[in-house]
Parts: sequence; structure tokens; C-alpha cells
Amino acid sequence: MNILCVIPVRGGSKGIPRKNVRNLGGKPLMAWTVEQAVNAKIGLDVVVSTDDEEMADVARRYGADVPFMRPAELAEETTATEPVVAHAINFRTAQGRKPDAVVLLQVTSPLRHPDTLDRAVNQFLETGVDSLVGVVPTPPFLWRLGNEAAGTPVSAEYDYENRPRRQELTPEQIPYRENGSLYVSKPELYLGHNNRLGGKIGLFILDELEGVDIDTELDFALAEQQIASLGKGL
Repeated sequence: MNILCVIPVRGGSKGIPRKNVRNLGGKPLMAWTVEQAVNAKIGLDVVVSTDDEEMADVARRYGADVPFMRPAELAEETTATEPVVAHAINFRTAQGRKPDAVVLLQVTSPLRHPDTLDRAVNQFLETGVDSLVGVVPTPPFLWRLGNEAAGTPVSAEYDYENRPRRQELTPEQIPYRENGSLYVSKPELYLGHNNRLGGKIGLFILDELEGVDIDTELDFALAEQQIASLGKGL
């Protein structure tokens, strides 16, 4: 089975300039995800899609393939991820390497356990879903703001009159947050529906540690702390 793994990295970044190549725990941020994909036992065709020569060099240094430089129209601030992945799928298909499944990894979620990608792909294959999304459990006591002008009160998404203890909640009662770390999908979803999710969707539950999504300087500092404390456990 041919499983394409697409790792998109763009040169521009407004929140943290050049964050994809910024040092995190002794190597560029993007290198964590590239190494995890390259080292997956399941055997992934790891392609980094980038418009940036420095990032392309980092990707190659850590073992990924960079068979093209991303076209400028797919590297704008407003460009969605789906056409970027579709471009990589079409490129590999034109080479005679049409993928049976596509793994999308975001480098801003660098913390993954060594077996995470293998378990995710195996779950995708074994359950027969059309797409799989990585999620992390969140505290269940969620509220929504009301609209005073419309006379809509605040509302709770749990029964606050019978507040449960967190340890008593079943997996079905726990909310899960999509953190952007990983997706596994049939290529047809990208090519025919311009979406990474669709059809029968499964949840791949990540460890809370893996929920880091680096978007701010604080996120970066937290990731550095976790990597320092865990060492080679990642």
C-alpha cells in the first residue's frame, strides 16, 4: 500500500517569524515532524511541500523528499491546506505513485509519541473509515456566551445541576478537541471534495501531551519545557 505523507511548511509566518526553522530542543521545529514521519514503521512516502529553500534544505537533511517547490499561488497567507495536499497527490500520481491513503501532518504540533503515526494509520486501515482526525480530550465543563440583546442566556454544555466528577465520565461524555496534529484520509476527499475530512469519520485520540499547537511565543516556550523534561521519550 502506498501511503503519502504530506507535511506543508510555508516560508511566511506572521505570528512567529520563521518559526518552522526556529530551534526547538536542539533542532528546527519542522524537523520533529519530519523525523517522526520518516521513522514510522508503517512506511510513509514523506513529502514536504514548501515554497522556501531553507525549509526545503532542512526537510532533505532530516530525510524527507522535496520533489517540487510549491507554486506561489499555493503559498499565500490565505491559501488553505487542502489544495496544497491535492497538489502533492497529483504530483505523485503523475509520477505513477498514486497514493491509497494520505497522511497530513502539521509541524506546529511537534510532540508525538514514537508509535503515534503507526497507530493512527493502522486504526484508519482497520476501521475502514474514510478519514481520521487526531483529537485530544478536553475539560468537559464548557459554556457558551449568551446574547443579552437577543435575550439569550449563557448556556452550559453539561448538566451543571448534576455536576459529574471528571473521573466518572465515560469516553462518550468527554469532549475532544481537533488540534491539527494529524489527519489520515482517502485521497478522493482532497481531489473530489477539497476537504481533509468526509465520509465516515473516525477519531484518533492523542495523548494530552501531544495536544501542543505552536501559534504563539508562549506555545513555543511550553513546547521547549515539555521536550526538555521528556528528553528521548518523544
